[in-house]
Amino acid sequence: MAAKKSERALAEEWRDVLALHARTICELDRALHQHGLGASDFEVLDVLAEESSDGGGCAYRVQELAARVHLSQSALSRLVARLEKDGLVTRAMCSEDRRGVRVVLTDAGRARHADVLPLQRAVLSRMLPDPSSPPSV
Repeated sequence: MAAKKSERALAEEWRDVLALHARTICELDRALHQHGLGASDFEVLDVLAEESSDGGGCAYRVQELAARVHLSQSALSRLVARLEKDGLVTRAMCSEDRRGVRVVLTDAGRARHADVLPLQRAVLSRMLPDPSSPPSV
C-alpha cells in the first residue's frame, strides 16, 4: 500500500503544477505572438482543427468549446469575437437549437493553425516533462 502524501508534499506538488502551467503559457504566448495569436487563441484553433481532422465537422457549440479549452463562456465569447474579426473562425446558429451558437474554423483559420502548429508543439516538447523519464525528487 502506497504511503499517503503529506499535506505539505501535496501542496508543493500542486504549486509545481501551477508553476509549470504558468511558465508554459508564458512561453507559448511569446512564441505565438509573432503570428498574431496567444496561447488560448491557438488552443481554440487546435481543438477546432482536431475535430475537423477526425472526419467530422469543424464546429463546436460555444459551451462545448468552453469546456474543452477551460475558459469561461464570457472569456471564450470575447476570444471567438477576436478570432472572427481576424477571419480565423465564424459563428453560426445551431440548426438543432436556435439559441445555440457554433464556432466554425475557416480556411484561413485552418491555414494559420497549420503554420503555427509545429511551433506550438516544439514549445510544449521543450517545456513539458517527458512522461517516460523518472520524476525528479
